[in-house]
Amino acid sequence: MTEPTQEEIISIVYSIFDVKDVLVNPEDLQFKIDDNNFKDKFVSLARQLEFRNRVARLEKSSDEMFIFVTKLPQMKRKWLSKSWIPRILFAVTVAMVLIDGYYRTDFVNSLSFIGEPTQMSVLYAFSLIGILGVHESGHLIAARKHKIKTTWPFFIPGVPVFGIPTFGALIQSRGLTINRDILFDIAIAGPIAGLIIAIIVSMFGAYTSPEIDAMLAEELFNESQLIEMNEPIFMIASLAIFDKGGSDKEVIMSPLLFAAWLGFLITFLNLLPAWQLDGGHMARALFGRKWHKIATYASMGVLAVLGYWFMALFILFLSTRSKDARPLDDISPLSKNRKRMFAVVVVLGFLCAPLPSTILP
Repeated sequence: MTEPTQEEIISIVYSIFDVKDVLVNPEDLQFKIDDNNFKDKFVSLARQLEFRNRVARLEKSSDEMFIFVTKLPQMKRKWLSKSWIPRILFAVTVAMVLIDGYYRTDFVNSLSFIGEPTQMSVLYAFSLIGILGVHESGHLIAARKHKIKTTWPFFIPGVPVFGIPTFGALIQSRGLTINRDILFDIAIAGPIAGLIIAIIVSMFGAYTSPEIDAMLAEELFNESQLIEMNEPIFMIASLAIFDKGGSDKEVIMSPLLFAAWLGFLITFLNLLPAWQLDGGHMARALFGRKWHKIATYASMGVLAVLGYWFMALFILFLSTRSKDARPLDDISPLSKNRKRMFAVVVVLGFLCAPLPSTILP
């Protein structure tokens, strides 16, 4: 790719905007514009300049608008950029999930037979990896729609049997986030897509989960063979459909129901308006930098109340080390429909939250 000349860059900006003045510096080009309808025009400009290895940023000073054009920084090739890394991580994650599913099924079978461990572990892997995969696919589709390149998903293996078999997945952006609408769209697409699959898995999980006598369950709790799990409202509704649970019965999570529980937990965490989580990007797009920071601290408080201290400290640590998710056009406000969608996100986050039984009626 040949480097564009300053004259070419100036010509492109002049063809899109009404330019009042231009200042040529060794490091950048500064354009003073007089244009109220700049939102869509800036998207067009940013994409044309990115193709030419340039990045544009919109700034506002008093009542005047400026466009700064600089050379696109060279991305350092990290080890995560290697094509074989996502494949290996995916294979390891699948193996961890299969092992976890086998032993979870074996334990549940000791109380009530639900199926062959090998078969159930495969269903468990399809369910859990499916939730995570569809979540990341939502991000990928939204990114492609906005012409932003991304990596393939990186699945993060966990610790089977003694912990959780996966810590989720992530993708890396290889393009520029132009405005708040795009930042919001890419952020919301993942949790919504993954949540749909989690709800479906929850229905199957509720159906396959056995019930045992409450007195036997209490005895097993005392022997530390069972752990009481805080259930999200979505899961409670799934169990209610199959008339499971009650004063004299306790539901034992089948591997499929546990996959749904993890899916709801991951969705809840991602919808928190904190740091660079999906909900954090949505909050950044809606509220701006100052209130996004406040929302991050509020989210850590919510996690602490629910008992997820490690996650709260993890967010605190990373929020001090990572850059703000600032779009190139941080002036244009979020569209009205997206603002309404954020209210829906808050409701969905509450329905996915692992709420203690003392909070629920």
